[in-house]
Amino acid sequence: MTEKDFLNAVANGKDDVVQRFLDALDALGAEYCIIGGLAVNAYVEPVVSLDLDVVVAANDVDRLCDALREEFNIERFEHSINLSSGKSDLRIQLQTDPRYQRFLDNASHRDVLGYSMRVAAIEDVLEGKVLAYNDERRRRSKRHKDLADIVRIVEMYPNLEDRLPGPVRAILNG
Repeated sequence: MTEKDFLNAVANGKDDVVQRFLDALDALGAEYCIIGGLAVNAYVEPVVSLDLDVVVAANDVDRLCDALREEFNIERFEHSINLSSGKSDLRIQLQTDPRYQRFLDNASHRDVLGYSMRVAAIEDVLEGKVLAYNDERRRRSKRHKDLADIVRIVEMYPNLEDRLPGPVRAILNG
């Protein structure tokens, strides 16, 4: 079983929605990068996630949604656009919070569970995880997963611990 097959099996995929999504991004020439749990997997030992968090250049978001309208259900929220498909349990979330736009500048192609995709730089992935962890509107379980991802990153890249805000560093070292 390939890594792609594994991810699609875990996501109950009847179709490879990740590849369809990546193909749509490439066809549009849209600038993007992966953040969140799957981005963490590009840098450390992988953990399964059914969320694909993506930053798309602000000027490409509407074109991308128009291109995907036939294949995905699209729900808009204050700082995100959620894409879902009846062909997979995978959830694609386009982050529209402007704080993430600068993550596009340092992104590079990396392999994530058998997919070649643009992934935010490890420093930006860590910052995104800290932002998510500090968002008290998020479910507690999501925030704990964010904290676990922060720990995974800092264990693999100890030099990044200095980038953590004091309260987060205190939790890790407490």
